[in-house]
Amino acid sequence: MSDQADEAVASGVVNNSEKQQGFAPGVSGNPAGRPKGAVNKTTALLKDAILLAAQKAGGDGEEGLVNYLTTQAQTNPGPFMSLLGKVLPMTVAGDPNAPLIGEITVTIVDPLVKS
Repeated sequence: MSDQADEAVASGVVNNSEKQQGFAPGVSGNPAGRPKGAVNKTTALLKDAILLAAQKAGGDGEEGLVNYLTTQAQTNPGPFMSLLGKVLPMTVAGDPNAPLIGEITVTIVDPLVKS
């Protein structure tokens, strides 16, 4: 590569004659763009609408969302467990000298049996 091409790559801009177009790999065209982790406005609005719809489906009030999720857990346990697996943390970290959980108990329940 020529010295001019090396300077262009270092600055983040690649000349079209160098068989690449746009910006060098790993270099943004807008370094002051959206910060990492910032939620898209449309995504935030959709999330709020879904939560509101679920709350209304479970009955208005503070317990509406809980009621809706309880109904879904009972009537659609497979999809509910899939959702649960997506929102629970994958790992839990703690101090080895003071564990977060001392004992784990597994209870298998029949979702068709009403308690």
